[in-house]
Amino acid sequence: MRARLAALAVALVSLMGLSACGFTPLYGDLGAGTSLSRIAVTTQDDRLGYRVREQLEDALGRDGSQPPLWRLETTIEQSRRPLGRRIDDTATRYELTVRGTWTLTPTTGGAPITGVETVTTTYAAADQPYAAIAAQQDGEERAAAELARLIRLDLLRTLSAP
Repeated sequence: MRARLAALAVALVSLMGLSACGFTPLYGDLGAGTSLSRIAVTTQDDRLGYRVREQLEDALGRDGSQPPLWRLETTIEQSRRPLGRRIDDTATRYELTVRGTWTLTPTTGGAPITGVETVTTTYAAADQPYAAIAAQQDGEERAAAELARLIRLDLLRTLSAP
């Protein structure tokens, strides 16, 4: 019983010390009531753009019940480069590079904020047509998830800066 009380007392004292240290959680409000869930995302209308938008909305925790305070427009460019060669001069792997240019604009007007992120991923080339398509789509999905993660980190840094 005494050990439990002592542990509880230590926990309470440490929480009180943490509350006075000036610590601000990275995932909390970003000041003036702004949060990442109030950012509306738009991308180009293609498969990779759709995947990036989907990943960004998940990463930002988009709340559709609240009107957006920001608009995030992204432009996605991709390039694919063959790596390695078989005897018959076909690629054994592909390198997929996805470049995302983003612009964050307040819905109330104001100066936009811009940034660029680039992600590179690889995937195996398969002999069977379905396997080749599945591998390419998996590479695109991984690139979209990583690009969304990097853009989210950019937004956190940008919006939390004093």
